[in-house]
Amino acid sequence: MTFQPTPSEDAVRPLDEDEEAIIRSLPHLIYALPRAIDADMTQEQRMSATEYLALMHLSEASDRRLRMGDLSTACEMSLSGTTRVVHRLEKDGFIRRVRCDHDGRSWHAALTDAGLARLEEAWPTNLAAVRRHFLDHLAEMDLKSLAAALQKVAM
Repeated sequence: MTFQPTPSEDAVRPLDEDEEAIIRSLPHLIYALPRAIDADMTQEQRMSATEYLALMHLSEASDRRLRMGDLSTACEMSLSGTTRVVHRLEKDGFIRRVRCDHDGRSWHAALTDAGLARLEEAWPTNLAAVRRHFLDHLAEMDLKSLAAALQKVAM
């Protein structure tokens, strides 16, 4: 028999109108926002948002390289999905795969100079999409508090 804690009275209190609106909008936000940004990136840059994220994370990494597993975690993708993205970017010359110096079994994805230039070229489109589809809708909000709250939820 598994112990099931009894929910507190506050935990089973019905949602008020604002709480209900937030909870109902979250699934749409979680799926619609990435698709909207991806559509803008694909249309204007012929680059997916996922490819952009991979280049961005590599640009921020030490020596502009990450183990494939670490890149996968940073992009919140499966390892196989990350491998497919890296393969596409490698084919275009934006990333190269190199063996890990410390562990001959592991691979790193390394950002090339061409990849950094491509990231810089795509950055304005990504920024505009993020603003248009998300941040512009939060103009009157306390973004510092919202960011802190979202980080707590994500943990």
